[in-house]
Amino acid sequence: MALKPEPITPFHSVQQALRVLEAVTRHVGGVSEAQLARETALPVGRLAPLLSMLHREHYVARVGNGAYAAGPALGLLATGAGRETALTHRLQDSLSRLRDTIGAAVYLSSYVDGEVRITQYADGPCTPRVHEWVDFRTAAHASAVGKCLLTQLAHDDRRDHLARHRTARFTSRTITDERTLLTRLAAQPATVPVLDLQEYAVGTVCAAVPITAGKRVGSLALSLPLAHAHRLRRAAEELNRHAAPMLLSLALH
Repeated sequence: MALKPEPITPFHSVQQALRVLEAVTRHVGGVSEAQLARETALPVGRLAPLLSMLHREHYVARVGNGAYAAGPALGLLATGAGRETALTHRLQDSLSRLRDTIGAAVYLSSYVDGEVRITQYADGPCTPRVHEWVDFRTAAHASAVGKCLLTQLAHDDRRDHLARHRTARFTSRTITDERTLLTRLAAQPATVPVLDLQEYAVGTVCAAVPITAGKRVGSLALSLPLAHAHRLRRAAEELNRHAAPMLLSLALH
């Protein structure tokens, strides 16, 4: 019986996309898809969606005879004094598109200096963001964002975080037992979105996926009102599929 192939994570997609971009930039006048397949050793079935994503995000551009060359976004993020601002704008545009695609508020977060930080988000009248009734920095154990960030830390770093931010109960679903929480964090598969089913706030469900670039520990997350909980798993899968462009922007920065 044939083994089921391992799912491609956003991290693996970005690794492959970087191989493609490296090959593209070696050919100033453009390079064909067939030549890229030879240089990257990627099968056409995998290369085609990568090129489609890179073209959609303007990292590559189509030139004569169907060839590919470096796109405007690649140069904007890779060089120049304004690349920090360019990255922020690019991520915000991506978040806004993702909000509209999924139909949910979406968030970028990072773990910086031992704290959870929501760095950017996109919401709207029909996609309200989570009401931060308890500081997210003290609620990592109860939120999808926080748990997703904690899963990316070493065990001792998780324990250090929980020593500084105790596992307070916010709802009847909040995990307050530290040993139980640590066990669940350790068992969380990297390819499966982390969920928050009314653990942080009654009436809200959330999902988050990791987007780690270099030493940066981050996550991409969404939230839905409880009335839309039936959409959560499908929305989380969609979120996972759209994490690669975000991660690529951060990796290129």
